[in-house]
Amino acid sequence: MHKLDWKKSLPIGSVAIAGVMLMGTAFAGGFFIGNSRVAASLVPSAAVPPPNADFSDVWKAWSVIDEKFVGAAVASSTPIASSTEEINQKRIWGMIGGLAASLDDPYTFFLPPAENEEFVSEMSGSFEGIGMEIAVRDQVLTVVSPLKGTPAERAGLKAGDLILNIDGVSTTGLDVTSAVKKIRGPKGTQVTLTISREGWSTPREIKVTRDVINVPAVVTTLRSDGIFVIEVATFTANAPDLFRAALREFVESKSSRLILDMRGNPGGYLEAAVDMASWFLPSGKVIVTEDYAGHSANVVHRSLGYDIFNENLKMVILVDRGSASASEILADALRYHGKGMLVGANTFGKGSVQELVEINGGSALKITVARWLGPDGIQIPQEGIEPDVKIEPTEEDIEAGKDVQLEKAVEIVKEM
Repeated sequence: MHKLDWKKSLPIGSVAIAGVMLMGTAFAGGFFIGNSRVAASLVPSAAVPPPNADFSDVWKAWSVIDEKFVGAAVASSTPIASSTEEINQKRIWGMIGGLAASLDDPYTFFLPPAENEEFVSEMSGSFEGIGMEIAVRDQVLTVVSPLKGTPAERAGLKAGDLILNIDGVSTTGLDVTSAVKKIRGPKGTQVTLTISREGWSTPREIKVTRDVINVPAVVTTLRSDGIFVIEVATFTANAPDLFRAALREFVESKSSRLILDMRGNPGGYLEAAVDMASWFLPSGKVIVTEDYAGHSANVVHRSLGYDIFNENLKMVILVDRGSASASEILADALRYHGKGMLVGANTFGKGSVQELVEINGGSALKITVARWLGPDGIQIPQEGIEPDVKIEPTEEDIEAGKDVQLEKAVEIVKEM
């Protein structure tokens, strides 16, 4: 069984690429799974119907469909009817999908074989789409974060934007999987999103041209004022190695002031976040706990104890509404243990763990199985983690190209 934030066990020094992470949200152009857990085993073969559930209504509905259903319209191009076996399998998948939907959890849904295969293949980290992560929040399709340097970011989409229509079709009642199918597409094609944003009097249409999306990971900058900036865009499987290299650059720069920028970071492998936190924390310090609410024993993730920095380190951690999942876990742990101050805006608020369970015939169920508890034992709040210093850019700041959050982080780290 592989555990993901995605959580996946990786040897130190591994350079394997794991492109997509799920936050219970998904990339518009590929699933982006963060804070998920993968169960390689099948559902137990001994699974039996629950004794307190009456399935007679299900079979009655099945029978009525067999006896009476006639499609309202049949296009001339409609292929010859599928076999009875194929029709029955499609119905069963529909039933499982409905069962998952009945839980009213935006992070729990069923993946038929085709979608599950795409899910797995897109873990390479490169795919065609627009490069943003989406989720359903308060029953509205919402942008979690556009990835840096992607068509979504260039088109002006922002964390917190509400997607009302996709190519003129309402998103009301649309789940994440269906939305991803509508938004993704081949390089060079265009998708039109109707967006509602706080501060806008009316929704606006934003056209985005799809492209090949290469998931970024870690970028370093040594500023002219001596402050070192490490941007962590995602927690891919190779992010720990890239982060270690970035820290080596930081040490070699002789700077003692570090800005860890996790704005717009939608999450990824939990082990990547644990590994990164371990460079700053003594062995055994709690980073995050998986709370299974009595269904299973809780799992506590602790620092591996690399702990290479002393009290001379001055660190500020930048977060915003696009910081979710693994980035929230890392930011929360570093602040709790007194290693850095949080600056920016409230994070996304992804406080649950998902597991991908293979069902049968290549299909899978992604289901919420636990909650994330911070080092203080409290679940990551749905409204997100509140930074120590809150600052959000205005439209004027954005138009002027001013990064007021980074400017504030620089100001603060200089005063430490």
